[in-house]
Amino acid sequence: MDGLNKARQKISKMARIAIVVVGVAITISIGLALSFYIEFQPNFINVNGGEPVKVGPIRYTIEYIGQHNGDENTKPENTFFQISIIVENEGAKASKMTGGQFYILDENDKKVQPVYGNFSENDLLTYMLEPNVPVSFSTQFDVPFDENKQYRIGILPTKEQSSRDIGIVCVTNC
Repeated sequence: MDGLNKARQKISKMARIAIVVVGVAITISIGLALSFYIEFQPNFINVNGGEPVKVGPIRYTIEYIGQHNGDENTKPENTFFQISIIVENEGAKASKMTGGQFYILDENDKKVQPVYGNFSENDLLTYMLEPNVPVSFSTQFDVPFDENKQYRIGILPTKEQSSRDIGIVCVTNC
């Protein structure tokens, strides 16, 4: 009987050690997951229209221009909400910029991508930004425009800019 009690105590002690080891492993894995989650969260930078916002190495200044109804080749479903974009690469090497980096958010956070067309000579599609050379573009979004609503422009970095920054520019009713 004495040997049986010793065996039970040994098994009980080993079970307690296993529970502690599993608890420590779970705590460490939760800590690592949380640190990775926090490290890779986007950094939202909010500004008003006309104010510069830096996303990665690129500085943008965005303003609302107005609305238009397209041309004979491209007509909107609703109306085209047009913005001007002044951009400067403050990095050391050339960087690609595309119209796909921009989206418009309404008050309900509904995202709408830009519509490409040749509505002006500086319509944005794809452009290689040289360092320290400011350039100006325009683009437009097909949205049901309401002059009383707030509209914001989101700016995402390209992969090569490797930034966690996301610019949010409030352009109307801020």
